Order: sequence, then C-alpha cells, then structure tokens
Amino acid sequence: MTVPGRSVATGRRASPGISADEARAAIRARGEELLELFQRASRIRARRTGTAITYSRKVFLPLTNLCRDRCKYCTFVRRPGDPLARTMTPDEVLRVARAGRAAGCKEALFSLGDKPELVYPDYRDWLREQGFGSTVEYLTAMCRLVFEETGLLPHSNPGVLTREEMLALRPVNISLGMMLETTSRRLLEPGQAHHRCPDKVPEVRLAALETAGELGIPFTTGILIGIGETLDERVDALCAIRDLHARHGHIQEAIVQNFRAKPDTEFRDASEPGALDIARTAAVARLIFGEEIHLQVPPNLTPDAYGFFLLAGINDWGGISPVTRDFINPEMAWPKVELLRSITADAGFEPRERLAAYPEFVLNPAWIPDPLRRAALRWTDDSGMVGRDKEAA
Repeated sequence: MTVPGRSVATGRRASPGISADEARAAIRARGEELLELFQRASRIRARRTGTAITYSRKVFLPLTNLCRDRCKYCTFVRRPGDPLARTMTPDEVLRVARAGRAAGCKEALFSLGDKPELVYPDYRDWLREQGFGSTVEYLTAMCRLVFEETGLLPHSNPGVLTREEMLALRPVNISLGMMLETTSRRLLEPGQAHHRCPDKVPEVRLAALETAGELGIPFTTGILIGIGETLDERVDALCAIRDLHARHGHIQEAIVQNFRAKPDTEFRDASEPGALDIARTAAVARLIFGEEIHLQVPPNLTPDAYGFFLLAGINDWGGISPVTRDFINPEMAWPKVELLRSITADAGFEPRERLAAYPEFVLNPAWIPDPLRRAALRWTDDSGMVGRDKEAA
C-alpha cells in the first residue's frame, strides 16, 4: 500500500511538487523568473541527491527495428524489404553483449519496435520457426541469455506491454522502460507525429505505466519534446508521470528528451528544441516532481551544450555506451565517458556510475527479483551505486 506523501522506494517523506497551473506559468519563465526557476530546481536536486550526477555504462541491443507504428520522426523503424530492416539472432545478441561486458558495461539495453508480428506475416513466421509466439517471448529469452552468459543486467524498452508480458519479462529485467512521450490526443490526428500509431494512444501508454506500478516494477519513462506538442501539453504529461508515481512509487527516472530531425523521416524539416527550451522544461519537471523521481536529459542529443543542463536540476545522464551507437538517434554519438565525467566534475558535481536500477530500488529487496538483485549487489557499494573499484571493471 502506498503511504500518502511518502516515497514507496525509499520510505522517506516526499516533498510535494508544484501544481499544474504553477508549472504552466513556470514553463514560460523569462529573465529573472527564468534564473529563479533554475535556482529552485537546483535547490531541490541538492536536497534530493546532493552533488552526485549519475550515468550507466550500457551496451545497446536493437533486437528488431520492425514496428507496427509509423511515428513521423522515427528513423529507427524499418519495413520488411528495406535493406536496413533487421532482427538480431541469438548469436549476434550474445556477441554484442560480450563486447559490452569486456568494455566495463553493466547494463544491457534492449530496444525494439512495438508488436511487429501483428502486421508482418513473414516476421511472425520467423518467430515461430525460432520457437516463439511473439516478439516479447523472444525478448524474454534474449534477456535471459544475456544475463546468464554475461552477467549484464537487462533493461528492456519494448513499447506497450500487457500485464502478462510484464510478468514474463520481470524475472529477467532489473527494470523496464517506455517513454510516455505525450498525453496529447491531438498528436494522433492526420499530419501529426503519432498518426497511425496505435501504441502511441496516450490512454494505452498510461494504462501500461499504471500496470507496471501495480506489479511493483522499477520503471523509466519520460516526455519527448519538439514533436508538435504545446508547452501546456508538456506540463500535462509531466504531471501524469508524477501522479502515476504518487500512486505506486515505481517511476525511478523521467527523461526530458529532445526531438532531433532526421533526413529520412517525414519530420525532416521540423524545428528542433534549443538548449534553453530543453533546460527550462527540465527545470519545470524537477519542480513538478519535487524531491521524487530521478531526472535525465540525454547528453548526446545536445552535444555542444549538455553541461548547461546541470543548472536545470537534472541528476542523471542516462546510459552511455563505449561499444554501440545510439540506434534511436544514430547520427548523435555518445560522449566519451571520460569527457562526460570531466564536464560533470568541472561544474562542481560528482560523477557516479549506477546500474539500470537506481540505488533506492537496488537496496530494497521488494523491487527486484533475487537473482538480478544478487548480481547487482556484487557491483555496488553501500550506497547502491557502482563501487568505485568496479566503475571500469
């Protein structure tokens, strides 16, 4: 049972965030009000996590880039017959995972399209030939393979999941993730970002996030900004994430991710959010969440300015891979871990490596299945962070 006003993960008293109306005003802050916004966000971050800014060493496993959705900004998804369409075999998955383990990674990030077997018969037949009835069944088997053979801790982003699918994935994933992106139904209309995307219906995604909370699964989510949403719609999505967490305490991290235009997408000419817009949105997110929920802005999506986001109350850089590229934004290289740590330290913060589940979840046995938790504890110190002697091991 959730105790009102208290973090489920940590048991400490939660600090309430600002109201939706206050957030709608704050996201339009300028001048001195903008400076005060950053200062308020930074003070909340300082109370919550001090000077620690975390990141995760991961290996990126794009299990399949087939998908039944047709988001107008997405370059990851391919259709059958496209020479870039591919589904990784077990041997390929294991080869990449072993390379990640050798490079000091602890997280195996699985990304894939939503339910391609429902629309592509040839792919559905391939799954059956391999002995699987669905993409999620195949994903579950690959998570188990990677964990058992390499010790890497899987974190999967397979899109919308049913309760049964979450229960199947939970024993082989230290955490799960799915970006909420937006709560705007307007973006489902013709010409908008999510037209013809059944898995991007806000109510469907919110229901999946609710189910994850009911099952007690540590979950990563977030918003995608710059895809046609209004400022008020950004606030609505952030408040929806806060409300989900208030009920279940399972949202370990929220990402403020900025859209980047890709030349091979329908949104190739759309305007991208600038660094100030991203930072202001992140600061408002911190005020909405209060002292709850870790907050991330991906550093590779704004490579010339990501140090600036430390002013906005974030406390995490997300997963950084020394082995594989960002297959969702392939044109945007990850920053080198050494550079990321240097920029963080130069700004007066302490860079710390974490696992794919945050410390408060790792340290609480109620959240993570025993085999995964035992593996996690072998890497972590008493704080739940990766031990300094294991940061590059």
